[in-house]
Amino acid sequence: MSRHFDVLLREMPPVSPKAPPSVVEACPSAPRKRLSVIDSEIARLVQQVFLMHEGEKTATAVTFCGVNRGDGCSWVCARASEALSECVSGRVCIVDADLRSPSLHDHFRVENSAGLAEAMKNSAPLESFVRAAWNHRLWFVSAGAINGDPTSGVNAARLRARISELRAAFDYVLVDAPPVGECGDGALLAQMTDGVVLVVGCNSTRRETAKAVKGSLEAAGVPILGTVLNKRTYPIPEALYRRL
Repeated sequence: MSRHFDVLLREMPPVSPKAPPSVVEACPSAPRKRLSVIDSEIARLVQQVFLMHEGEKTATAVTFCGVNRGDGCSWVCARASEALSECVSGRVCIVDADLRSPSLHDHFRVENSAGLAEAMKNSAPLESFVRAAWNHRLWFVSAGAINGDPTSGVNAARLRARISELRAAFDYVLVDAPPVGECGDGALLAQMTDGVVLVVGCNSTRRETAKAVKGSLEAAGVPILGTVLNKRTYPIPEALYRRL
């Protein structure tokens, strides 16, 4: 299953954990409201990847990867987690697994305290590293301390065990991974989930690079659940675009 989405990412301010995200159309029971083009695209992404479709098996754990640094993967992953938490009754957990350059704590306006890095290096219960993002359905695991080499002491077996714990504890898990073109962590994490949503920067990611990354993921047996063409702009006003 491979789908393509256009997400119009502009510079968006961090969302306060005390303020709920905007309700999205992907949730049939949610109150209807006028959506921006960005919210509509995020809603469509959530619908296609996570929510039930006739005759199709949906994902419950997904890795979000950019091709290059700066493609906006963390923002897309965060907004998808917010939208999903409004569309389901189960619990959603988003994990900042970009240990080299964490950013999700800024989005949720919390400190980058004990998180995945610490969970990988000790045997404390997993709940010690999970916090509420802003409601009882959306939870967050920060990257954790980044002093020195953040990946030291991290091994694949321990990472797989922690991801398995998260999958057992939560109904949905979204993992924000490092860019696939930067290191192998993204592909490794994707192999531990149901697949990957690949984020491509419009006008910044070279076609050849994107094709090479796609090929490497497929060669590793990673299902590509969707692609996001990010930071695309349109020469017409949003009001007209919505009518197309």
